[in-house]
Amino acid sequence: MARKKHSNVDEEAQVDMTPMLDIVFIMLIFFIVTTSFVKPSGLDYNKPKASTATSKPSANIFIGVSKTGVIMMENRQVDIERVSANVERMLAEAPEAAVLIQADKEAQHGLVVRVMDQVKSAGVNKISVSAGKD
Repeated sequence: MARKKHSNVDEEAQVDMTPMLDIVFIMLIFFIVTTSFVKPSGLDYNKPKASTATSKPSANIFIGVSKTGVIMMENRQVDIERVSANVERMLAEAPEAAVLIQADKEAQHGLVVRVMDQVKSAGVNKISVSAGKD
């Protein structure tokens, strides 16, 4: 019986990438789950200063009113008539959501009051208005 010599002596060793990909995938899932997501309001505000301002826990429903009269909800522009419907829809998704109105200090007072009325007509009794500290 003749012995066969292996001609595969020059073959290179290969590294199996599967375990490394599994670890990277698990780390990705871990970072996605542990990251807190923040919804930016979409507008830059120049908040009025208040000496009695207190920090509130983060609200779930943000409504922004710019000095030019633009109303923003969920990073999109909303008409004043649609604020109530949007708040009702958000409350259906999260019944215990809080409402925070961020208004520029140069925003028209009447428009901010109309936004507050729309929020109240949607069934929200507690409305917070954002103001900066001195």
